Amino acid sequence: MATREQRVAQFATDREPAPDLAVEVLCEDHVGTYVLPFLCTWTDEGWRNARTGERVDSAVIGWRERSVGRIPR
Repeated sequence: MATREQRVAQFATDREPAPDLAVEVLCEDHVGTYVLPFLCTWTDEGWRNARTGERVDSAVIGWRERSVGRIPR
């Protein structure tokens, strides 16, 4: 099993992605870390589900780009 540090090292934690970029997000709770099963986007209001636009209520600690890439407009 990967340690927390190993998982976090796979994600950007020092900046936010471009607003039109759909990314995987790494979240953390009292049990440990997990990747949400859907892509997300960053807005001025926080993280959102890239498909539905719903607000992500999880504690996001990092993100990484996926090959799915940018959201069509």
